[in-house]
This record gives sequence, structure tokens and C-alpha cells, in this order.
Amino acid sequence: MKLKTLSLAMMTLAVPGLAAADELLEMQKDPNNWVMPAGNYNNQRYSELTEINKDNVKDVNMTWSFSTGVLRGHEGNSLVIGSTMYVHTPFPNIVYALDLNNDGAMKWKFEPKQNYDETVPVMCCDTVNRGLSYADGKIFLNQADTTLVALNAEDGKVVWSDKRDDAKRGATSTAAAHVFKDKVIVGISGGEFGVRGYVQAYDFDGNVKYKAYSTGPDDEMLVDPNKTTSMLKPIGKDSSLKTWQGDQWKIGGGTTWGWYSYDPDLNMFYYGSGNPSTWNPVQRPGDNKWSMSLFGRDLDTGMAKWVYQMTPHDEWDYDGVNEVILADQKLNGKMRKTAVHFDRNGFGYTMDRVTGELLVAEKYDPAVNWATGVNMKTGLPERAVKYSTAANGEDVNTTGICPAALGSKDQQPAAFSPRTGLYYVPTNHVCMDYEPFEVEYVAGQPYVGATLNMFPAPGGTHMGNFIAWDAREGKIVWSNPERFSVWSGALATASDVVFYGTLEGYLKAVDAQTGRELWRFKTASGIIGNVNTYQYEGKQYLSVLSGVGGWAGIGMAIPDLENSSDGLGAVGAYRALSSWTNLGGVLSVFSL
Repeated sequence: MKLKTLSLAMMTLAVPGLAAADELLEMQKDPNNWVMPAGNYNNQRYSELTEINKDNVKDVNMTWSFSTGVLRGHEGNSLVIGSTMYVHTPFPNIVYALDLNNDGAMKWKFEPKQNYDETVPVMCCDTVNRGLSYADGKIFLNQADTTLVALNAEDGKVVWSDKRDDAKRGATSTAAAHVFKDKVIVGISGGEFGVRGYVQAYDFDGNVKYKAYSTGPDDEMLVDPNKTTSMLKPIGKDSSLKTWQGDQWKIGGGTTWGWYSYDPDLNMFYYGSGNPSTWNPVQRPGDNKWSMSLFGRDLDTGMAKWVYQMTPHDEWDYDGVNEVILADQKLNGKMRKTAVHFDRNGFGYTMDRVTGELLVAEKYDPAVNWATGVNMKTGLPERAVKYSTAANGEDVNTTGICPAALGSKDQQPAAFSPRTGLYYVPTNHVCMDYEPFEVEYVAGQPYVGATLNMFPAPGGTHMGNFIAWDAREGKIVWSNPERFSVWSGALATASDVVFYGTLEGYLKAVDAQTGRELWRFKTASGIIGNVNTYQYEGKQYLSVLSGVGGWAGIGMAIPDLENSSDGLGAVGAYRALSSWTNLGGVLSVFSL
């Protein structure tokens, strides 16, 4: 790590970490701002703003827009702090500071220097980046080449940076860095290259405080075999090592490229780990712990309090990285501190976030067929042998598996409204054929070992639904079909209006109680970014990044991909998307 310069804020703070933590706790309570990726520590993506409501949302129009100058998929969302909006791009991960006093005029621009030839070829599923974080007068950028950069929020100058991994072995970063209290938490991407997943914590000076792996020896995973629990029981010694053949855990995946949440009262943070490597399950017998798992960790030490594996011995690439949303709700007459997770495998899980107890596990897409349900005593999925790629074996094409590898939901984050008690979930309604084959591990080369084809779920042509979900019972309350997968993150507001974007490029507003569409606006490109809202000088605004791409739009992002099985199966499924939209990153800002 190189310490470039010290920010003015750092020089004047007696206790930098503590002061910044107190600042963030207060700032996220102010709906004028949007100070972290999900708006708040609990990942609810909920705003108390009410100027835009059911009656007047039909009058919302674009106020101003800003071209990012980059063509690939634009995931994530802006930050808004005072009079400045901070916007990011996919590779090369440009950061812009825009002046809200002047219709988004640029205050500063930061463009990192990264090695394209080393980094971009090993980025699975497009060159996306999911956003920025703020604390202590700094903007934190998690670059594609695994460099974490702290920028002075006022002028964009580098305060410090640290390159923690190597793209030559397939390690990259697509997730946002997350700031909780006095820590900056980052993960790693590269499960399709045999990268072993981990989370790494920094202080605000750029010093590494701990590193916790998803697989391997207990001390490297930061688990206590006697105190860390799964399904309320101690995990025991070597809980991961016993579930891998030989040293396969060293290239075992379980990467950590999703969203993170934090409960300051418990001082615990939550996240999920991704698929095991390779995608050919025959080559890695065992449960492959702790890939495909949810973790609840102590923020100060990184020690895992509990862990739960959703899909042991994954056979379909059902990464467990999707967000964990924290809310307090009454289940069976008892108030619970819940953690809700919509897994790629098609089940919506409600956990007790204190203990890791499994409270609810139900399908949030009726098309899911790889398992009939989840055994609530063991926590294990009840698998349908017909759709088991391991049972059917290598070089056998298992057909009609639902969901497809991109899951009933991928990284596109859901929202929660404490007013309605419901979760608003952007989903995929897609199935697949899956043929595993033997593959040899070579550092820096794809370690996939499966050929996929994807298609709409049976019974219709639509490939997505936007649903309202009751996590207390595990039930869909209402469901709106969409032509393509809903790859945009949702936003819930205190006026009971919910917003989301579509792959065709529509920004939509719907009634939180009924799902009735209230308004739509066609933006410049397909939306895979996340909607957020803020208030400036007494006026409420919405902002969203357009810019089609990501896994669903990979065929458009990389036109050379032509075969239906290219893009890990997505090219054929989403071929018609090019009739509806085109590439191009644009930030759109709306108001009444």
C-alpha cells in the first residue's frame, strides 16, 4: 500500500475512525442524502421522502442527464452527499463528482490506470462495477484490478490505495466496497477462474485489519469450531476441509462479489459466498463448504458467529452472493431480528440474524424445480434427482432445470418497506439445459467445465417478474411479469411508491400495495443499475444509471459472442434484447 497524501479531514480528527462512524450513522438517517450503496446499513433501499407520491408520480420528468462515456454494463447507483453526486462507471472505473447546484456539472473526474489486457479478459459476465462508498471525507472505489482506492471527496485526489490480489490468476473486483463503522470491507470475484473467496477489512488509513476466507482451515476462515454455529449447532473442527477432496478448497471458489449489510447494535455484518469451482460437480465431491453460504461476522474481529449453506455441493452455479436485508418483523407472534436473502437457487430465506436460525425458506418463483423445498430441521434442500447434473454425470445434457445459472435473482438488489412490511424483488424467470464436462485448473484460465443454454420458464414467453414478497410467511403477494429479466435494483419510498428499471430501458413506478403501474419513462439504454432518491433544496429527485450489459446483456456488451451457449448461456436467451435498446452509459435524474 502506498500512502499518497493525507486528507484535511484526517489531519484534523483526533479519533478518525470513531468520528467517521458517528458521521455515517447520522448521515444515513437524513433522507436528503444517499450515503452508501443501499442508502443505509440494513440494505433496505428505503427512503422516507414523500414528495413524489401515487397521485403525482405521473408528472415526473427528466430534470437532467449525464453521459458516462463508457459503453459496457452500468450496475450500482450514485451517492449523494450534500450538494455533490458521485457516479462510477464499469471498467475503467471512472469516478465523477457532479455539482447539484449546476445541473450535474463536473467538479472533478478520476480515471484509474489499470492494465486492460490483464484485467478485462478475466472478468466474468461483463466489466461491471457496483458502486462507491463514503466515509471520513473519502470516496472508496473498488477497482476491477482489485485495487481499493481512497479518494479525497473534495478534489478526487488519491489519499491511499492498496492492490490486494492479482488479475493474472483470475482475481478481479466487481462489488462495491462497503463502509461499516470504522472498517472498509471488500470481497473478491473470480470463481469461474478457481479464485478462493474471502473478505478483507481495512481501516480508514488503508491498513489491513483481517482477512476471512470462505473455504479452508478454520483459522484462515476466521471460524471457531466450538462457537461458530450452523443451524444453531457448532460447526466443529475442519468443517470446510472435510467437505472437499484433497486440496480442492484452495481453488474452491466461494467468492464474495455481492452486497453486504451491517447491524450496529449487534456489531455484525452479513454477506453471502458464491459458487464452488469448477461448475462440473462430478470433479469436486462433497458439500464444498462454505461456498454458497450466508455468513454473520463480528465487524471488529471478522470472526464468524454463524454460517448457513443454502446449496451444498452446488450443481448449477447458484451463487449465494445476493444481498441480505435486515428488518425487525413479527413471525409466529414473536418479534425477530431478521435477515432476508433471495438466493440464486430460487428460495427466499428468512433467518434470525442474531443466531442464524432458519425461520422461513420458500420458493419466490413458482418455476423452481431443482428442489421441492427445504427441510426446516436440517436446512437442506430436498433435491429432485431428475435435475441433478451430478447424478446424470459428465457429458450428459440435463434439460429443463429451473432456475438457470443466473438464478431466480442475481445481484440486482431488492428493497424493503417498513410501512407495508413487504420486500420488492426484481427476478429472473429463466430455465436452462446444463452439460458438465471435465476441465483442468490452470491459473488465470477459465475453470468452468459446463455448457449452458437458457430460455424462458415454461408456460409463457416472459423472462422476468417484479414481485412483492412477504418474508414472514414466504409468500408472493403480487407479481408483475416483464418481457426480460428485471436486472435493476429496486427502491421503496414512504409514499408507498416503488421504483425499478427494465432491460429495455424503462424506469417504472408501481403501487407498493397492489403492484399497479403508475408511471414509466424510457431511458437511453437498458437499466441494470439501481434506483435511488434524494432531496436537494427542498425538492425530491430520483436517479438511475442506464447502460445495458451485465450477464443478461453480455451478448450486447461483447458483440463477438454469437453462439447461443456463449456468455455462459445468456447470449441465446437474451438475443431479442438488441431490438429494444443499445449500449451507452447515462445517468438520468428525475423530479416533479
